[in-house]
Amino acid sequence: MGRAFEFRKTRKLKRWAAMSKAFTRIGKDIVMAVKEGGPDPDANSKLRAVIQNAKAVNMPKDNIERAIKRASDKSLGDYKEVLFEGYAPHGIAILIETATDNNTRTVANIRSYFNKCNGSLGTSGSVEFMFDHTCNFTINGEGIDAEELELEMIDFGAEEVFVDEEGIHIYAPFESFGAIQKELESRDIEILSSGFDRIPQVTKELSEEEMADVEKLLEKIEEDDDVQNVYHAMKE
Repeated sequence: MGRAFEFRKTRKLKRWAAMSKAFTRIGKDIVMAVKEGGPDPDANSKLRAVIQNAKAVNMPKDNIERAIKRASDKSLGDYKEVLFEGYAPHGIAILIETATDNNTRTVANIRSYFNKCNGSLGTSGSVEFMFDHTCNFTINGEGIDAEELELEMIDFGAEEVFVDEEGIHIYAPFESFGAIQKELESRDIEILSSGFDRIPQVTKELSEEEMADVEKLLEKIEEDDDVQNVYHAMKE
C-alpha cells in the first residue's frame, strides 16, 4: 500500500471524532458551496460532494436542507478559506485549513495557540510545499473490481486505489477532483464521500514526551470553531 493508504489509516479514527464539530464543519462547507455555485445540487458539483459527506457522518436530512436554505439568504455573511502554516515544538510542520467570517479573530486565535505551546506561526508558503495536496473519493465497491477500476481511473489522474471495509478509496492530485467526480457520476457509481487531504512528504519520529508537546498544540487548534482541518508531519 502507498502513502495515501497509510495516511488514511492513521487519520480516519481521529477525523470528525466529535459529531457536533463535524456538523459545524460541514455546515460551513455547505454555505461556501452554495455561495459559490447556487443551492441546486444537480447544478452544483461542489454542493453535491458536501451533501455526500454530510450523509457519510449521518447528518440529518433536515439539517442539510436548513443549511442550504440558510446559505441561500443573501444577508448571511460569507466564509473565507484561509490557510495557516507553522511549526509545532520539535520542528513539526503544521498546516491549518480554516473557514472564517472574521479573519482578524482567526489570526489572533491561531497565533495565540502557537505562542502558548512553544510553536511558531509561519509565513505563507513556509511549510505548504512539504505536503502533497490530494483529493480522495470513497465509493460503494459492490460489484466493482478495484484493480480494473484503478487502471481505468489512471486516465483521470488517480494515483492510488485501495479497498477496506468502508468501500473503495481513490486518491489523486488535488487538481484531478473534477475529472474523477464527473467520470464516477457518469458511470452511476455511488460516491459515499469525497474530500481533500494534505499528505506530508516526510514525517518525523518523536519520543512520547515530545509527541505530547505537539499533541497539546494540535488539540488547541482543532478545538477552534474556525478550523476545518489540521495536518502535520509528526509520525504517528
